[in-house]
Amino acid sequence: MRASIIGLFLVLISTQWSFAQNSATEQEIKDLSKMKWEWMAEKDVDKLAKLFHERSKFVHMSGTWKKAEELDIIKTGRIWYKKADVHDVAVEVFDDTAILWNRITLQAVVRGNEVSNEFTVTEVYQQQGSGWKLLALTFSSVRDTHTIEH
Repeated sequence: MRASIIGLFLVLISTQWSFAQNSATEQEIKDLSKMKWEWMAEKDVDKLAKLFHERSKFVHMSGTWKKAEELDIIKTGRIWYKKADVHDVAVEVFDDTAILWNRITLQAVVRGNEVSNEFTVTEVYQQQGSGWKLLALTFSSVRDTHTIEH
């Protein structure tokens, strides 16, 4: 009986520790995504270059491109991500991979025109060493009534 109680206690403790670890990782990814939006608004391509994986892909309404072009688009202001108002965030962690969904209103300047769009943005991160790299970022056009299930 005592062994069963100790076994159950150990299972509960390990489950709570695993949940706490996952929650900390989820918060780390949320914070990283928030910083990414700030760096995009500030056109800080040096910080973004460190975050973006060398083979990362970016899917926009007008096309899909790789890291170098995304950084050039930000640097030259072809797209200026002025402000991303984040309305909802969900994160799922799978071993060394994390997927984050943001529901945002994006204020941007695209080819000289001020625009505002509702998007769900899917971001895929992979842990590499002690940090995370962004592998993919996809903008999906949605209605303002769209919700992200948690």
